Amino acid sequence: MQEFPLTLTHLLRHGQTVHRRSQVVSFDGEAVSAASFADVAVRAERLAAALAALGVGRGDRVATLMWNSQEHLEAYLAVPCMGAVLHTLNLRLAPEDLARVMAEAGDRVVLAHASLLPLLAAVQAGVPTLEHVLVADDPGVAAPALAEGGAVRYGRYEQALAEAAPGYPWPELDERETAAICYTSGTTELPRGVAYSHRSVFLHTLGVSSGAVFALDPGQRVLPLVPMFHVNAWGLPYAAWVQGATLVMPHRWLLGGPVCRLVRVARPTTAAGVPTIWASVLEYAAEHPDEVDFSSLRLATSGGAALPMAMVETFRDRYGVQMGQGWGMTETSPVCTYNLVGGAGQREGQPLSAGRVVPGVEMRIVAPDGAVAPWDGATVGEVEVRGPWVTGSYIGEGQGRQQFHDGWLRTGDIGCLDEDGYLVLSDRLKDVIKSGGEWISSLRLEDQLMAHPAVADVAVVAVPDQRWGERPLAVVVVRRGQAVTAEELREHLSGRVAHFWLPERWEFVDEIPKTTVGKYDKLALRARYGAG
Repeated sequence: MQEFPLTLTHLLRHGQTVHRRSQVVSFDGEAVSAASFADVAVRAERLAAALAALGVGRGDRVATLMWNSQEHLEAYLAVPCMGAVLHTLNLRLAPEDLARVMAEAGDRVVLAHASLLPLLAAVQAGVPTLEHVLVADDPGVAAPALAEGGAVRYGRYEQALAEAAPGYPWPELDERETAAICYTSGTTELPRGVAYSHRSVFLHTLGVSSGAVFALDPGQRVLPLVPMFHVNAWGLPYAAWVQGATLVMPHRWLLGGPVCRLVRVARPTTAAGVPTIWASVLEYAAEHPDEVDFSSLRLATSGGAALPMAMVETFRDRYGVQMGQGWGMTETSPVCTYNLVGGAGQREGQPLSAGRVVPGVEMRIVAPDGAVAPWDGATVGEVEVRGPWVTGSYIGEGQGRQQFHDGWLRTGDIGCLDEDGYLVLSDRLKDVIKSGGEWISSLRLEDQLMAHPAVADVAVVAVPDQRWGERPLAVVVVRRGQAVTAEELREHLSGRVAHFWLPERWEFVDEIPKTTVGKYDKLALRARYGAG
């Protein structure tokens, strides 16, 4: 067979030619506009030429500090295909963490939306490798005055493209060259960098666009609400591009009312976001039913945190929208499992599954004694994975070596696999509650509490207990206009979970702290409990 390199250049050309009439739809908070894949590809060529004129060469790091937009997609295409390395910056990291990861990656150029320039200004001094910033227009934000002089030179994104020539000569690349870098969200430790090769991104793209996951085709309209700085938006931008599905870009409007407005005017068929986004959408929809039209949506996918069954039922029963759930990590590109909740393979009474192992990934459960557990749906241990889009190391000398052994990645998640390859997660290794020698699943308690009509949000964490070692603390946000007591919630849980799971400790708060990617910040909750 021919030696054919699996590079993103092939994906770029495929979308540019075969799907040249497909569209990228951009949202400005009120209305939408569209550009063809052919036009976007030409702009990607101009971006590559503009970056080359700034001195960007093979292996150089080009960072993006951007929302989900057409410009961000152009960077997704141009930077890896010119042989440079795309580094998507998590704009929700603390400034000191953001500066550290930029310096560690060695970012030379930053592509930034105008609204994010204050954040860049706060970290710029800590990035000695930074030389150039190209500022993209931002709907609703006045064009800022650009800094002059100094070590870092600022320019305008659109002007740079206008001055560059189309038809950039894409180089021949090795499929094992680095295409992109993402850093973990740093929930429990400092963020760690993962370098994705062209080969890994290529194979992950085919995997997530297949029938085993999103089942994309030119008739689909894809709305990535998950940020493009978070694990490449779960691979959706590349998958939609290569399959010719319309990409609907929400820019910085990622919650509640604007998302409902965007769904109504852009008519997406598939959307993906974390549970906090979907919760805000449902809350707005309940309060403004006349402004909502979800009839175009065939699939609302969730990931990044456990999906409450109450949310699944609301989308299904009230709006006729099927929900899906995937599981993965920054280290796994990220998709490793996928599941249409309540769909084929879901047995009656089965706990909410994180999904079925997707082709291209192998998975095993390792018990505390080191033995590989059977796929029996009952034996619990740490989830370990391997595959062509699973990292074998972190960026940096000796980083995280303890997470790799025997050719497998230790995920830190606790769960079991059933005989059909469905993963049921119990908890994070750091979050599991060990009470009197028995495990209590915080995820299961959260799911059952979310089923109570008065509960708007809930997180359960382990706290020290003199008698049992650890016990669950339930931190609850009550829905507006309703009231509920701890005794009523304990009664609600009774019969749904084992008696010894019932929390004695309850805290009612206005808001639960979240991490940079929308997960419950259980580290912060435990710290607040420890501080009284």
